[in-house]
Amino acid sequence: MAHILSAVSGQQADIVPITRALLSVSDKSSLIPLAQFLHSKNVHILSTGGTAKSIRDAGIPVTDVSEYTGSAECLDGRVKTLHPKIHGGLLGVRGNEKHEADMKEHDIGKIDMTILNLYPFESTVNSGAGFEQCIENIDIGGPSMLRSTAKNHAFTTIVTSPDQYEEVMECMEKNGGGTTLELRRRFAARAFALSAKYDGMIANWFGEQLAKDGGEKGTSVVTRVYEPAFQLKYVTQIPGCNPHQKPAAILSPLNKKLPFQILNGTPGYINLLDAANAYLLVKELRQATNLAAASSFKHVSPAGAAAAVHLTDIECAAYEITPEDASKLTPSALAYLRARNADPMCSFGDYAAVSDVVDEDTALILKKEVSDGIVAPGYTPAALEILKAKKGGKFIILEANPDFVPDDVEYREVYGMTFAQKRNDVIITAEHMTKNVVTKGGVSSLTDAAIRDMIVASICVKYTQSNSVGFAKDGMMVGVGAGQQSRVDCVKLAGRKVKTWYLRQHPKVLGLKFKEGVKRQDRVNARVRYIEGDFTPEERMRWETQFVVTPDALSEEEKEEFMKQATGVTISSDAFFPFRDSIDHASKVGVCYVVQPGGSVQDRQVAECCDDYGMVMSFTDVRLFHH
Repeated sequence: MAHILSAVSGQQADIVPITRALLSVSDKSSLIPLAQFLHSKNVHILSTGGTAKSIRDAGIPVTDVSEYTGSAECLDGRVKTLHPKIHGGLLGVRGNEKHEADMKEHDIGKIDMTILNLYPFESTVNSGAGFEQCIENIDIGGPSMLRSTAKNHAFTTIVTSPDQYEEVMECMEKNGGGTTLELRRRFAARAFALSAKYDGMIANWFGEQLAKDGGEKGTSVVTRVYEPAFQLKYVTQIPGCNPHQKPAAILSPLNKKLPFQILNGTPGYINLLDAANAYLLVKELRQATNLAAASSFKHVSPAGAAAAVHLTDIECAAYEITPEDASKLTPSALAYLRARNADPMCSFGDYAAVSDVVDEDTALILKKEVSDGIVAPGYTPAALEILKAKKGGKFIILEANPDFVPDDVEYREVYGMTFAQKRNDVIITAEHMTKNVVTKGGVSSLTDAAIRDMIVASICVKYTQSNSVGFAKDGMMVGVGAGQQSRVDCVKLAGRKVKTWYLRQHPKVLGLKFKEGVKRQDRVNARVRYIEGDFTPEERMRWETQFVVTPDALSEEEKEEFMKQATGVTISSDAFFPFRDSIDHASKVGVCYVVQPGGSVQDRQVAECCDDYGMVMSFTDVRLFHH
C-alpha cells in the first residue's frame, strides 16, 4: 500500500501579498499590461526567454530566471525552471518553521505567483507535424511549475490563461496588492484541470501513434476534461430532463468554446439538445441543396424541416398567408413557414433553426407562433429586437459559432459506461440518390425536384430518433415517424401525418369559419381534429363553440376521394425496409420516390413492390440511425 503523506501546516492567511512573480508564456496577448501592473505594485518579476525579452523591450524591469537561479538555460531550453530556487520558492509553506529554515539555508526566495501557458502541443499535432516535433512540444517545466504553484495555493497564485489577467489585477487592486484564498483555490482547480487535459492529450496521441505502429490500442487511456459553460434554466424546478434530475449542467471541453453563443434567454437541457440537432440539420440541408433551410424540433426530433421552395396558392390558404405576402417572403422566412407547417400541431412550443441570417420577415413569422427559441448563424438588428420581445423577454436566442469544428470522436456516458464513436459526419448529396437506382427506368426516372426531396427527407431522418422514416414533398417534410421499434409502424405514423397535411388543403377544411378571437394554434388544432373526426361527445360540443356555423362532418369517403390526388411524395428511411409492407402502406399517401440504405435480404422483393406501384427507389448504402 502506498504511503500517504501527512498535511504540512503553516500560517494560513486569506490575503497573500504578491512580492515576486514568475512569468513564462507562449501566448503573449495582454502580457505587457499585466507586467506593467505588477511592476506598479512593486512586484519583482522573474521570466524566461521570449517572455523576458518582451517585458524588457517594453521598458519593464525583469530578472532572467537563469540569473536568479545562477544556472544557465541548457539542453536547447529543455531545462530552464527545473531548479530548487524555483520550485522551493513555489512549494515552501509560509510560516512553517522547518520550511522557512530550509529556504533560508539554501537561499530560496518566496515566489508568490506563477503566470504561464503550456507549450502548444495540440496545435503542433493539428498542424501535421512529425513525431519528433510533437515530442519536442511536450512541456515539462510549465506543468511542473503549474502543479507546484497550484498545490501550494494556500500561499501561491497560479494563473494559466490571459482571460484571468483582468480578475487577478482587480483582486490585487482591491486587496492591497494581494490575492484572496477564494481566487487562489479557484485558479488552482482550473490549473489542475488544464494539467489533466494536457497530459490526457499527450496520452491519447501516444496511444494513436502506437496503434499506427501496430501496438496495442487497448493500452492507451482517453482523458477528457470539462469546465462549466453556463447555468441551465429551471435551476430549482427542472434542471435536467425531469424535476428530480439534479444537478444538471452544460459543460465544454476545457479551453474550447461552445458551438453557440447565447444572445437572449436561458436555455434548458432539452432546448440545447434540440438546438444542436436542429442546427446541424439545417446546416447540412443548406449545403446539400444550396437553398435556405429551416427546421422545427420537439424533444430531439424534427416536427418539420424544409428548404426555401415557393408556395402554391392552395398551400398559402392552408398556411394562412396570402399569395401576395408569400411572394415577398425572404428565403429564410419561406423555409421556416414551410417547416412549421409540416405538422403545426406537433410544432407547438418548438425549437427553431434557420441556416441563414434571420431577417425581419422570419422574425415576424416566429412572433406569431408559440416557440421556445431559435438558433441561427446570425440576426439582423430588427429581427433580434422582435425576437427578444417574445415570451416576455425569455425567448431563447442562440447564435451559431461559424468557426466551431466538432471533434471527430464523440462520447456519451450511460450507466457507468462511456460510449465513443466517430461522429456521423457523412454529408448526404445528390450523388447518394442517383448512384444506385434499383427500379425500372433507372436514374433517368428521377427529376431534379425528386432528388431535392430525397435529400431533404434523408437529412431529416439523419437527425430523427430511430427507427425513423420521413415523407417529403415540394422541399418540405410532410410527415415524420420517429422512435418506433417497427419500421412499418414508423411508416404508418408518418403516413397519418402526410394524410393530415394533404387534407388540411381540402376545400371543407379551408372553408371552416372560425369565430373572431380564436387563437392561431387553436385554429390549427381544430382543423386537425376536424380531419381526424373521432370526437367524444363532450369534445365535439366544445369544439363546435369555435365556429360561426357548425361545420358538416368530413366523411371518410370525402377523405379517400381527396387523397386520390396525392402524388409526388418521397419517403426516406434511416435503415433498410425489411419487408414490402412499408411500401404498400406508403402507396396510400402518394409516394412516388423511395430512398433507403438497402442491405436487406428482402431488397429484391421491396424493389419489385416499388415497380408494382410505379415508384422509383434509390439505395444510398448509408445507414442513418440516430440515438
